[in-house]
Amino acid sequence: MQRTCKEAAALMVAREDRSLGLADRLALRMHLLVCKACPRFERQMLTMRNSMKQWRNYSEPDH
Repeated sequence: MQRTCKEAAALMVAREDRSLGLADRLALRMHLLVCKACPRFERQMLTMRNSMKQWRNYSEPDH
C-alpha cells in the first residue's frame, strides 16, 4: 500500500525517536523513491538534526 506524504512525514519524524519496523521502513523507502517533496523534507530534517547536534556541542571560546 502506497503511503501518503503525511504518513511518510510522520514516519520520518518517528524514526528520529525509535527504530521503524520492516514494513514501515520499506513503505517509507518506496514512497521516497516516487515522491519529489518528501526527500526534500528528509534532507531538511537531517540538516536540522545536524545543526542541533553542533549547537549542543558548541562552547564559546575563552576570551
